Amino acid sequence: MSLLHKLWIVGVALAVVVVAGGALVACSPLTVINAVTPTSTYQLNGDIAYGSDPRQQLDVYVPRQSTTAASVRLPVVVFFYGGSWNSGSRKDYAFVGEALSSRGIIAVVADYRVYPQVRYPEFVRDSAQAVAWTLQHIAQYGGDEKRVFVMGHSAGAYNAAMVALDARWLQQAGASPQQLRGWIGLAGPYDFLPIDVENVKPIFHFPDTPADSQPSFHVSAASPPALLIASHQDTVVNAVRNTAGMAALLRQQQVEVEEIYFDNTSHASLAGSLARPLRSIAPTLDRIVSFVEQHPAAR
Repeated sequence: MSLLHKLWIVGVALAVVVVAGGALVACSPLTVINAVTPTSTYQLNGDIAYGSDPRQQLDVYVPRQSTTAASVRLPVVVFFYGGSWNSGSRKDYAFVGEALSSRGIIAVVADYRVYPQVRYPEFVRDSAQAVAWTLQHIAQYGGDEKRVFVMGHSAGAYNAAMVALDARWLQQAGASPQQLRGWIGLAGPYDFLPIDVENVKPIFHFPDTPADSQPSFHVSAASPPALLIASHQDTVVNAVRNTAGMAALLRQQQVEVEEIYFDNTSHASLAGSLARPLRSIAPTLDRIVSFVEQHPAAR
């Protein structure tokens, strides 16, 4: 664990002291973050099924307050969490829904099936189904189906990249990457062959991992605009190989890409910096909102 990650956990633990009235409560950093995250900024539409499996569900966070007219549909970000494709829960990422909705963006936070229940490519297929559901249904929640972005952190950024770059998955779900206004990757692994992480090897059928399982394999001139954010202090996912490498590939195809690195975040706290108590770590939310605002609906 990096020093910055330790400091992040300590900072969150201190925040729980306030919440608990001075009594330190032992719980995970994500649990603490959500405990100090307000719920007044959004209306939650939870436990919506996009498939038949119990993990094929999503939550929709709709901003309560909007500075725009009621007739104006809001931009939408579909978010996928990390967890090495073997763990995670959308309920742990309410702070992401709050962060985006507090800035006038509808957030869709989706679960997907993980190992050992499934292996590659099923979690990508689930992610595409969740995005296709959003494209088809988000207007019912005041969202603009022509202004949908897909975003993820770590393994979730991989999912987001595959949905945005490899047209197979959205096409199977009855949609297309051309319907997306952009994709946002936070500390994503986009080029990780050969796999050297033991618990990831069986997930991707190593050593028989297909080359086209890598997001970098699918970059083309038709790829949607991208915002790629990483940390110089990331010891989990190599930012030079993955974020910088992906940005270079996109630029070679003349695809619009914004590439940002922060000095004060670790792999984990990059996602944590979206939470209200931790936004001073890095302007992650500001950069995401700016990217969304710079891409109005393509009519």
